[in-house]
Amino acid sequence: MKKRFFVTGIDTDVGKTYVTVGLLEAAKRAGLKSFGLKPIAAGADRVEGSLRNDDALRIQKASSVSLPYEQVNPVVLEEPIAPHIAAMREGRLVTASRLEGFIKGALLTPHELVLVEGAGGWRVPLNDREWLSDVAKLLGFPVILVVNMKLGCLNHAILTAEAITRDGLTLAGWIANNSTSERMPCYEENLASLASMLPAPLLGALSWCQEEGESQQEFDAILSAL
Repeated sequence: MKKRFFVTGIDTDVGKTYVTVGLLEAAKRAGLKSFGLKPIAAGADRVEGSLRNDDALRIQKASSVSLPYEQVNPVVLEEPIAPHIAAMREGRLVTASRLEGFIKGALLTPHELVLVEGAGGWRVPLNDREWLSDVAKLLGFPVILVVNMKLGCLNHAILTAEAITRDGLTLAGWIANNSTSERMPCYEENLASLASMLPAPLLGALSWCQEEGESQQEFDAILSAL
């Protein structure tokens, strides 16, 4: 049975790529045919004359199914700014239907698990009329929400979950991520509040600072829950 998910976050730099890579590596350990996609990325370096985004390269490396970079990250923009502004400054028009086409082309590759990672949060503009969430709507995949556990995350997470469900998509679950070496004040209380308020299960509580063995166990458990 094929499983496909759209990975989003409550903001930028919350751990979407950390989660995507971790789940792909767990899928690889489980012997699953899996790959990840980063359909649009803003912020790239030139490598041998071609633009390469670091997050997309990490996703490509973690995938058990080998895809060319151009399929993993079909739209790569050089400046690390809002994608629609980066595209406008490069004289490019990015549309939801175009991104959907790239993704569906990659989905023709045999697979058991696919993770499509968004950029920034849920309502990231693609142009003056469309959002990146419109791509998620066209795909119809269940959504995994990554929550960076810091002050303000309750409001951001609840509003994002409301937007996802209002868009007619299923929130498959959410993942709490701690992005610093220290936990936020009242971490457990905030975690419990989100667990009671979000309309989806808590899939796991992670930290970028975890030991590798511990994080592997966490990701293996999350993958099993999906």
